[in-house]
Amino acid sequence: MLSNTIFMKRQLGRANDELRTIAIVPNYYKHGDGSCFVKFGNTQVICAATIEEKVPIFLKNTRTGWITAEYGMLPCSCSDRIDREAAKGKQSGRTQEIQRLIGRSLRSVLDLEMLGERQIKIDCDVIQADGGTRTASITGAYVALYLACLKLLKKKKIDNIPITRPVVAISCGIVDRTILLDLDYAEDSRAEVDANFVMSDEKLIEIQLCGEQRPFSEDEFSHLLNYAKKARAELIEKQKAALGIHIGM
Repeated sequence: MLSNTIFMKRQLGRANDELRTIAIVPNYYKHGDGSCFVKFGNTQVICAATIEEKVPIFLKNTRTGWITAEYGMLPCSCSDRIDREAAKGKQSGRTQEIQRLIGRSLRSVLDLEMLGERQIKIDCDVIQADGGTRTASITGAYVALYLACLKLLKKKKIDNIPITRPVVAISCGIVDRTILLDLDYAEDSRAEVDANFVMSDEKLIEIQLCGEQRPFSEDEFSHLLNYAKKARAELIEKQKAALGIHIGM
């Protein structure tokens, strides 16, 4: 018997397959080439894109662009202060893993040749963390990237927006034998099975799925995926509303 039939009381009376309150505010920074504030419940992230008219040395003279990302959690984003990684002199493995995930998720939907020989850097700064910081960062990073590309188009540095489709991400998990969508920290810290889905319209980009406390069945995986797919359309609509345009269709 699948566990998602078991009743579990969630904060704010949220249904098991219901997203937290999602908000995306575009052009959050005065400076930068594209930015947004993204909120998944109590998780809050500022995403910003910066255009550089140069590429990493391995792409020099290839007429091909590049997207890279940096991710960080501000000291008071959690209940206990986090030391700045710059003060430690090195990034944690978690930070490196998340920023690489953000970068490759965005590159998967970008025509790098159409971008031209330039690089766009995405900064994702977590100002408040309550679970799902990487998924909120990816969803917001897409909006910041799109705005940066729109700026290039307006300046006639590119002929078309080089983004081929939208990118969103959401967490799912199994907590107390119950399948849940969009876990907050209290749920994520107790998850038996933890998953992050990076998706485009009708396609999957990356799945991070781990049996934290026990193995999971193929049937459970199917239900986790269905929950993520249910959230996908709503997240894409939030991105469209933030950008004020029809995207990715």
